[in-house]
Amino acid sequence: MTAPVASKPDAADDHSEALPVQLAGQLKAAAAGQRWLIRSLWGRSAVGILGGPPKSCKSYLGLELATSVATGIPALGCFSVDRRGPALIYLAEDSLPLIRSRLEAICDFRGCDIRQLDIHVICMPVLRLDLQRDQQRLTKTISDIRPRLLLLDPLVRLHRLDENSSTEISGLLGFLRELQRQFDLAIILVHHASKKQRAHPGLSLRGSGDLWAFGDSNAYLSRKNDHLMLTLEHRAAQPPDPIALQLVSCTDGSATHLEVCSPVSKPGDEPVPLQKRVLELLSTADGPMPRTTIRADLRVNNNRLGDTLAKMQRNGLLSRTAQGWSLRPDTALASVEPLPQQPLFR
Repeated sequence: MTAPVASKPDAADDHSEALPVQLAGQLKAAAAGQRWLIRSLWGRSAVGILGGPPKSCKSYLGLELATSVATGIPALGCFSVDRRGPALIYLAEDSLPLIRSRLEAICDFRGCDIRQLDIHVICMPVLRLDLQRDQQRLTKTISDIRPRLLLLDPLVRLHRLDENSSTEISGLLGFLRELQRQFDLAIILVHHASKKQRAHPGLSLRGSGDLWAFGDSNAYLSRKNDHLMLTLEHRAAQPPDPIALQLVSCTDGSATHLEVCSPVSKPGDEPVPLQKRVLELLSTADGPMPRTTIRADLRVNNNRLGDTLAKMQRNGLLSRTAQGWSLRPDTALASVEPLPQQPLFR
C-alpha cells in the first residue's frame, strides 16, 4: 500500500505574504550624532553587558553612567553624553539607602543636586524577568517613564534560569532586545565574570556564550595592581584603549566616585607605537606575562603582537620564559621615546 501523496494547496487557499524587503541603497541612513548614548562608552540604544569579577566596582560604574545620562555631565569626567534623558535602575543586591548614598556621593563630586536627578529607582525587593508578570510590569514602567537608559544589576538576581543553557537564557535576552527595539532604549546588564585570565574578557563571563554575543556595547572591569582596568567593545564602532580607573573619595571620606587615573586615548587620536605600549604594560606587571594576556590587555592583532615581541627580544628589550614575557633588567623605559600626551576630553 502506497502512502498518500499530499495535495498542493490551491492558490486561493494560500494566504502567505512575502517578507518586506528594500534595496540596500534605499535603507535609511543613520543620522549624524545618533551613534552614541555616551561617546565611546555606550551606544545610543545599545544592549550589552557590564562584566567583571566580584568587588570590581561594577555597580559604581553603572551608577556613574546612569548619572551622566540623567544630568548630561561627561561620564568619568571625560566622555560626553550625546543623548541626555531619564535613567531607570534596579540594583537587586543593594538597599535603597545605600543606592541613595552612592548616588549622592557621585552627585557631590560631579556638582549636581540629587533632588534634581532624573534617575528612577525600581523599589521592588524581587524582580524576576523570567516571569511574564514582571516582564509586563517592567514594560509598563518603561512606557510611562521613557528612559534613555535601563540599568539592571546583577543578572543572577533577575531570574532562576540555568545561565549555562543558551536555550533558557536566550528567552530572557530576547525580552530585553524587544524592550530596546520597542522603546529605542539602551540597556546595561551587570553580570559576574570569573577571576581567571582569558584571551578576551568576554570569554570570562559566567554562563552561556550568548551573553557575550548579545552585547552591542560591552564593558569589562578587572583589577590590575592598585587600580581597575576598563575594557570596552562595540559591535559597530572602534573602542578607546583600555582605561585605568580608581575608586577615590575626598579626604573626609565623602564623594566616593570612580576617576580616570591615566590619559584616555580616543578613536582618532594619534596611535601609540605598539612597542611602547608593550613596554608600558610590562613595566607595571608583577611578573612575566603570557602572550595571551598581553594581547587581551592591549587588544591587538595576534600576528602583529608576535612580530613585535620577537623583534623586541632580538633587540635585547625583552626576555621570554615558560611563564611569559618580561622586561630585561637593563631595559630603561626612559630611553624609549615618551608617550604622546592625550587630552582627557575632546
